[in-house]
Amino acid sequence: MTTPPYPSYPEDLERPGLVRTGRSTFVRPIRPEDADRLVAFVGTLSRATLAYRSLGPVVRARDDVIRRGAHVDYLNELALVALAGDEIAGLVRYVRDPEEPEHAEVTFTIRDDHQSEGFGRLLLEHIAAAARARGIRVLEADVLADNARMINVFLGSGYRIEAGPPGQIIHFEIAVDPQAQAVARAERREQTAVRRSLKPLLEPRSVAVIGANRDPLTIGHEIVANLLRGGFAGSVFPVNPRAGQIAGTRAYASVRDLPEPPDLALVAVRAEAVTGVVRECAEVGVKAVVVVSTGFGETGAEGRAGELELARFARASGMRLVGPNCMGVVNTTPAARLAATFSPALPTPGRVAMSSQSGPLGLAVLDFARRLRLGFSGFVSVGHAVDVSTDELLQWWEEDPGTSVILLHVETFGDPRRFARVARRIAPRKPIVAVHPGHADSAVSSLFSQSGVIRTRSLQELFDVALLLAHQPPPPGNRVAVITNAGGPAALTVGACAASGLCVPALGERTRQTLRPALAPHADVSNPIDLTPTATAAHYRQALDAALADDGIDAAVVLFMPPLADKPDEVASAILDAAAARPDKPVLASFLGGAGVADLLHRGDLVVPTYTFPEAAATSLGHAAAYQTWRSTPAGVVPDLAGVDAERARSLIASCAPGPVPAAVAAELLASYGIAVRDSEPGPGPDAFLTVRADPVFGPVVAFGLTGDYADLMADVAHRVTPLSDRDAREMVRSLRAAPLLDGRTGGPGVDLAALEETVLRISAMVEDHPDIEALELRPVRLLPPGDGVAVAHATIQLADNGPSGGSS
Repeated sequence: MTTPPYPSYPEDLERPGLVRTGRSTFVRPIRPEDADRLVAFVGTLSRATLAYRSLGPVVRARDDVIRRGAHVDYLNELALVALAGDEIAGLVRYVRDPEEPEHAEVTFTIRDDHQSEGFGRLLLEHIAAAARARGIRVLEADVLADNARMINVFLGSGYRIEAGPPGQIIHFEIAVDPQAQAVARAERREQTAVRRSLKPLLEPRSVAVIGANRDPLTIGHEIVANLLRGGFAGSVFPVNPRAGQIAGTRAYASVRDLPEPPDLALVAVRAEAVTGVVRECAEVGVKAVVVVSTGFGETGAEGRAGELELARFARASGMRLVGPNCMGVVNTTPAARLAATFSPALPTPGRVAMSSQSGPLGLAVLDFARRLRLGFSGFVSVGHAVDVSTDELLQWWEEDPGTSVILLHVETFGDPRRFARVARRIAPRKPIVAVHPGHADSAVSSLFSQSGVIRTRSLQELFDVALLLAHQPPPPGNRVAVITNAGGPAALTVGACAASGLCVPALGERTRQTLRPALAPHADVSNPIDLTPTATAAHYRQALDAALADDGIDAAVVLFMPPLADKPDEVASAILDAAAARPDKPVLASFLGGAGVADLLHRGDLVVPTYTFPEAAATSLGHAAAYQTWRSTPAGVVPDLAGVDAERARSLIASCAPGPVPAAVAAELLASYGIAVRDSEPGPGPDAFLTVRADPVFGPVVAFGLTGDYADLMADVAHRVTPLSDRDAREMVRSLRAAPLLDGRTGGPGVDLAALEETVLRISAMVEDHPDIEALELRPVRLLPPGDGVAVAHATIQLADNGPSGGSS
């Protein structure tokens, strides 16, 4: 039995981390060049820490023995270090048991001055994930009975723990399978740590601007001016060695000369000077840095490497970093007014928060939001997002009482799985609206759909939807009343509603009876409700009241042509009165050709969103209705599946070389997850296929479709990102345009949808449990009548060649 080789240094285990206190760190595998750093680390440990580590009398090892600890094979022995600056703050190491390869002994060592910050729990999460990927199921640890900190780390981890009998030494066995409780506790720890780490960025007590300039209209000058003009309550420190004052505020020659270490530093210097400035910030104790400067990843591979190294340094130094190539940070909440940006257009206070990955785009966004009268609670331009990420900002705004809608401009994902996990937690309470440039990207669409994120096609659409959700509730259904004083715009609105998944049903008889005597003689009281060009404000009020009171109506779109009627201010007031009387149903307006009329639809906190053209109103309402449907649908779960033998599957994978798996082994591998490969006659309907491809960004992506023209010519294929819940599988199968062929709606008996959905879930579980599976294809899948299941006629599986096989062979 030999152990497969492992890459000399697994870069995939290099990860930024946050401990419980919010301190930033960088976790990575130990390297041979860490030998002297390891000696220094051991040299700082107290006698008490050494005693806990050695489980008995303190015997300090010789330096040459300590140095050998920096040499590991990254498979049977692995050590991870958490860095504080250039020093090791914590170390975790496992050594595989040669007689029980699925077991390994694990030890933790945390430097004394970091033992109360949460490094132990962070390192346990990292080493558990690394061990699991290397075929280790159980980590074993011996702990002195009075080592309360380490015992609490294990017991509070959420992993399944078995502890030996009480005594002077307690033996722990930690099952590293990702149990739901462990995941939930890790998420809670992560959320707390993220919020604490972002507080100096979004609620700083003092701010330094390094690269501040005396000349107005320069970036360094405008940041200082905005901080002062925006009402920041803390200290502002311009830093410029050649200026005594900037924007009327005393300037300092260096960040080292400041009277106190600022919480936040904005860096607006030449790219080649940024690294030195950030190092100075670390030395004086700055907690967060925003790098406005350009000249990094956008210049090519060398620039990208430079910004990644900058992020690693910041993390290891305990700092958070935004950027580079960004336009800053804005917080409009009264307790923390912060306009740390060079944008000439500062947002008005409101309930919308936004993260943008484009610096220049952010300038246009803030200007456009002001013109729309869309207020912001916060705005962060993350630039290249080498450290602070979109999903972390989501976690900040998740608990912000001043934020009710979150907007995202996303170009790339740092950790798509974490994004999906966080978004799925937040979206039921706060709508998340996103725009992503890859319109045809099925993986992105699937990620957003599964997470409840509203995906828009353009920035204009993003803000149209935000305008609705910031001021009106999502509709309880998709039935819309259209009220108008002109027939042409109403017809356009009806068509736009149909294209957006909405319907414009006939009003109830009682509603029509109410409206007939109240409106003009020639008014149409069906739906759309055409009030004719002679409509008055009173007519609008009566029509809107009646429509919103109709149990068959969920929302209303009100159209008004100012050239055909007088007194638009009275009409606007009538619309506001009706909307205020029914706050449970959204009201939208389109005042066509009425420049400035939209300002009339604001009355304190009551706002009726208005759009230049009615199609935008219908599209926004369609997004809101689909979001409400997602939110009100019971949440899915990743079920425990009977008949799964993950250990058998792991052994089969370990017996195979990278590349295509022999057909017999592929069949046996699928059988270990309860999927039989067998010949079968075709079912009553078309055959199907299921494939999995390992996306380099999103991980395994499952595709499902019907064979033949359905997929080849009509591109009728559904995609989802693993892990799939039962809800994901159900929606995936039923989302095809050809779904009526499967459920009997076309007149046939239909197919066994329950068995098909279970097969999808089993495939998802298999590729989640075994990341070595790079590609999988089941084709054809015979869809049999209800009760007869499905039959996989042929299967191919391919293993990746860039990782361990997870066992021995």
